[in-house]
Amino acid sequence: MAERLKDKVALVLGAGCLTEGWGNGNATAVAFAREGADIIAVDINEDAAANTAELVEREGRRALHLVADVASLEQVQRAVNIAVETFGRIDILHNNAGINARGGPVELDEEGWDRVMDVNAKGAYSACKAVIPVMQRQGGGAIVHVSSIASVAWTGHPFIAYHASKAALNHLTRAVAVQHAADNIRCNCIMPGLIDSPRIYTSILPFYDGDVEKMRSARSVSVPMRRMGDVWDIAHAAIFFASDESKYITGAVLPVDGGITCAIPH
Repeated sequence: MAERLKDKVALVLGAGCLTEGWGNGNATAVAFAREGADIIAVDINEDAAANTAELVEREGRRALHLVADVASLEQVQRAVNIAVETFGRIDILHNNAGINARGGPVELDEEGWDRVMDVNAKGAYSACKAVIPVMQRQGGGAIVHVSSIASVAWTGHPFIAYHASKAALNHLTRAVAVQHAADNIRCNCIMPGLIDSPRIYTSILPFYDGDVEKMRSARSVSVPMRRMGDVWDIAHAAIFFASDESKYITGAVLPVDGGITCAIPH
């Protein structure tokens, strides 16, 4: 075990994975644990949150799993309160929670738009609203959001609410970073590119007629590095932003994308 996050406490929102494999949430939680952090794993799915907590405990760190819908400020505040009661502090807020809904402005109904915005944009607001006062009292902390290259470029598929909500998240990151810099609270954002994660097999695969190899090939060839990234690429970026290695970095939106945003017109 390394010690870049030794004895820190990390609240990870969207910490679960609905498959038996690795997603961005559980991979980041485990990566934090391997660097010495204790974890509060929060997810809307209790089984997924519990599974992540179990993985963390296998790494020799303390873990607590909680259920919350990040679209509800009340539920997020409750999770933060329990985290502080249990661990005494929150050093790292990692906001991985996010959803998407298929369709452009004509095809997507209002309910779908509202739900995506509530989870992806309001969820980040709620997390910041609940956690920042804790970090202010303790003298600082690190906030890490997970956005998407869909926030800055058309990615080939119509997910209008996802595009808009992730663009909002990028600028929320900058605004929080500047407002709370004097509080020693850093706020940065990871902007994943085409990642081989469980989500693409439900949300993206239908665009490729259910053909997994066709999807993998098409996504890989569109990246300058000619391959998709994996969830550990995102987890390693999260460790950097959560640790003192980035102690003079705030308001950054970091592409982790194999160079694709340099190549896509946007």
